[in-house]
Amino acid sequence: MASLLVKNITIVNEGESKVGDVYVRDGIIERIGGTLEASGNCREIDGAGLHLLPGVIDDQVHFREPGLTHKATIATEARAAVAGGVTTFMEMPNTNPPATTLRLLQDKYDIAAANSVANYSFFMGVSNTNADEALRANQLKDTICGFKIFMGSSTGDMLVDNYLTLNKMFAGAEMLIATHCEHEGVIKNNKAKFPDADDASFHPLIRDEEACFESSFSAVQLAKIHDTRLHILHISTARELQLFTNMLPLADKRITAEVCVHHLHYTADDYATYGNLIKCNPAIKAPANKEALWAALLDDRLDIIATDHAPHTWQEKQMPYQQAPSGVPLVQHTLLLMLQYVKEGRLTIEKLVEKMCHAPAACFQIAKRGYLREGYHADMVIADLNGRYNVTKENILYKCGWSPFEGHTFPAAVEYTIVNGNIVYENGAVLDLYKGQRIAFSR
Repeated sequence: MASLLVKNITIVNEGESKVGDVYVRDGIIERIGGTLEASGNCREIDGAGLHLLPGVIDDQVHFREPGLTHKATIATEARAAVAGGVTTFMEMPNTNPPATTLRLLQDKYDIAAANSVANYSFFMGVSNTNADEALRANQLKDTICGFKIFMGSSTGDMLVDNYLTLNKMFAGAEMLIATHCEHEGVIKNNKAKFPDADDASFHPLIRDEEACFESSFSAVQLAKIHDTRLHILHISTARELQLFTNMLPLADKRITAEVCVHHLHYTADDYATYGNLIKCNPAIKAPANKEALWAALLDDRLDIIATDHAPHTWQEKQMPYQQAPSGVPLVQHTLLLMLQYVKEGRLTIEKLVEKMCHAPAACFQIAKRGYLREGYHADMVIADLNGRYNVTKENILYKCGWSPFEGHTFPAAVEYTIVNGNIVYENGAVLDLYKGQRIAFSR
């Protein structure tokens, strides 16, 4: 493994931006300083005019393998991830078969070890009937990111609506529980109100604010009863924000929340343009919710920015509204989108790094990643905030081959992505010479 020296670059880390050098040896950040020199077999990058960020950690992706590989594979989506500056992903269990046993979970780790260019972890899946097996994962809490409970249905058949199962999981979990929160009863009643719903504009009416709040409220109550470490995924409504606090530092929070890039970017008004392409669960909702999510992100009621990357084929998305699957492919373009908002003045680059790099590491207690610190793994992104990146059919790396951002030009570009000290993305190309690592947790 060659050493790497990045010179004269703006280092963005832990609330500060300052120009300096970073020296990496054997995959570890060895020195961060004003002016550094290296000798021997060392690759040098001139970072003048560029920004060095910690690698993005995406705590919610669906890479579809095993069983749904016509949509995506761990290999294809990990390549897309590093092209977008994501160096670590945490993947969801709703594959086919779902990862609801330790053996099936290990199968996914084996696939990633052989095929993923990015670092990885996988959630242990929970069903109505596997609580005892799921809780066996407690013994692996230093090497598994957490439990995933679908308290609302989505892709796959993993809805957990048995209160005894939920209570047992919240009582027995020794690591973080991540939840998808939508109330099935509310959704069912709403569907009855719109039996002839024939386009995606009905989606936020069926999967509405009440459905999200009722389920999130239930999860919070269970977590408080059992003092469970709860992380609620993809918050999409203003109403849910009352469930979260900014009065504690992240390290002291027992209940945390995530917002996804599509809920920060789109509103229900955009269904007229994109239709099923932005159909997702929870639904993208009315504009007032988007503005409330931004406010909560900036004042720290919302802790993490993620993608919920969820690819489906173009043909599947062209089906009638009620048959078209929910989910949007996003992992390749999430950092670029948020850098666009930095350029527009919506948030600072330091806040972006906090929410996309530091906070996931702190929230999940990831060992020695998520920060630019001496002694930490060298997961890094070099970005050009004066660059331009035009999304075309040819440079979309998702296996599904499409993106709602096709044709859009971002006012920034990812120049290099570095995983464990190895350059895995450079000059617009993914370098498949290296494999990522299974991440560890300090619990």
